[in-house]
Amino acid sequence: MNLCAILVVKGASNTAARLWKKKDIMDKKSAQRKAFMTKDRVIRGITEDGFLKVAVVKTTDVVKEAQRRHGLSLLSTVMLGRALTGVMLLASDLKGEERVLLRIEGDGPLGIITAEANRAGEIRGFVQHPSAMININAGEKLEDGVGRGLLSVSKTLFSEAKPITGTVELTQGDIHSDITQYLYQSEQVPSALLLDVGITPEGEVEGAGGIIIQALPGAPIEHIEKVGENIQAIHSISEQFREGDYIDTLMEKALEGIPYKELIRYPVHFFCRCSHKRFLHSLAMLPLADLEEMQHEPQELVCHNCSEVYTIAPEEIQNLLEERQKQQTLN
Repeated sequence: MNLCAILVVKGASNTAARLWKKKDIMDKKSAQRKAFMTKDRVIRGITEDGFLKVAVVKTTDVVKEAQRRHGLSLLSTVMLGRALTGVMLLASDLKGEERVLLRIEGDGPLGIITAEANRAGEIRGFVQHPSAMININAGEKLEDGVGRGLLSVSKTLFSEAKPITGTVELTQGDIHSDITQYLYQSEQVPSALLLDVGITPEGEVEGAGGIIIQALPGAPIEHIEKVGENIQAIHSISEQFREGDYIDTLMEKALEGIPYKELIRYPVHFFCRCSHKRFLHSLAMLPLADLEEMQHEPQELVCHNCSEVYTIAPEEIQNLLEERQKQQTLN
């Protein structure tokens, strides 16, 4: 092969390498763009006649993070995932950093389930017995994991000095039926609610999300019946996500046949505002005798909402003790 041929081959090879590299970069950017466009978000809308308001949320990564942090069993993943999704839908109707706390106290193996969310899209929660399971072979269902008990919803609003709390009996134990019952019984708002957490055969979270549609005063009965039929037709939200649908498509399906407009959308994520400083502040409230007993060894504290572990050094406790003793002397 002469020199000219070698140069041509080498030039073609370099060009091909540059093209493959450019394609690889473009593929990565495309994947990143797709991941961004389909990340966990909530979207709110209202029908053009003003009779129905709707919210749709994707919480796949939120539930995955909860599963990872708390070491959840499959039962705990599904039921806590539903609670986290449901509470975010409720919080999406608030303002600023107003927040909602959902507390489920059942007699099933899961024990207490709590989920909290604010209007900023921050969600956190835990289950009392994260490794709880049910015996499917014995005919037990998911709702048996929750059992009978009470559902409480507490809202912290800017306009109220104290949280507003409503409590109802658990009607089904599947969480979405119980929240629906709470909305109708405590807030007198007819609602259609669907919560879903899909699990792969390997035990991983495949998809999670929820839809809520609420009737406002004067809503035509045919509208209410229509959206009820639409939501029943959707059935599995996780399957919709797997097939490529996103929250926009789910809103279209939920309100099929009824004109609507989008109001707002924003990202949601698992987030807890606990910190080393906050735990120190909590320790400072303990009786002097307790601080004196704790001051010689490191104290390991765990946030029950996110399972984050904080280690408080003996010197930090001694400093707290000294401050408390000074305050006591001044008083």
